[in-house]
Amino acid sequence: MGEERVERRLAAVLAADVVGYSRPMGEDEESTLAALKTLRRELIDPKIKEHRGRIVKPTGDGILVEFASVVDAVRCAVEIQREIIDRNADVLAERRIAFRIGINLGDIIIDKGDINGDGVNVATRLEALAEPVGICVSRVMREQVRHKLDFAFGDMGDQQVKNISRPVRVYRAGCGAVARQAADRGAAIPEHRRRPRTGIFRRRHGRGGHHRAQPHPLAVRRRPRFEAYLQGASRRYEARPP
Repeated sequence: MGEERVERRLAAVLAADVVGYSRPMGEDEESTLAALKTLRRELIDPKIKEHRGRIVKPTGDGILVEFASVVDAVRCAVEIQREIIDRNADVLAERRIAFRIGINLGDIIIDKGDINGDGVNVATRLEALAEPVGICVSRVMREQVRHKLDFAFGDMGDQQVKNISRPVRVYRAGCGAVARQAADRGAAIPEHRRRPRTGIFRRRHGRGGHHRAQPHPLAVRRRPRFEAYLQGASRRYEARPP
């Protein structure tokens, strides 16, 4: 008898994990678990379905998702992170739930609905390299979507990651898209939740006439709970002019 043929296919694999989940769980298990379930039910699962992804399995406090389209995978990730930032703007810092996301395009092995292989392993390593509410993608993903989506990509160089023999070229995806979302977040927030706006980012001309996003002083002062996100996003992510 011949060996059973292994089922394989090319897919975009998205790995997402909650940042620092053990800390809020240690403080209030029931509320933290309820908040995560609500986020899954109201935002993450519907977004994945909208972009034609398949939730393969939960991974502790994260999820593993398969997409047939690289464009759908990246677009879904950026939209999820944008909405999470919006939701966290009105949540105390110690109660916020934030995700890291990694996405890779690779050959995967199908095993009774589960997926395995190097393509999956790279996606999980990329997730570990991402900033909170950030997205990291492999070079092959970036090459596939760079002319199809209006998102910036920041080159993080070659990274040596656990259990992968070769260096992995890593890019931050949607650098401007995720960081700049604050500029138009008011349109997505119900009227009763909106606050006075003075502009979250102001343009600042650097050398060569390039624009960089800088936190507006009044915006930071009037929105102290959002300050941590602004500081991290504006410092790390290059925002393109709207």
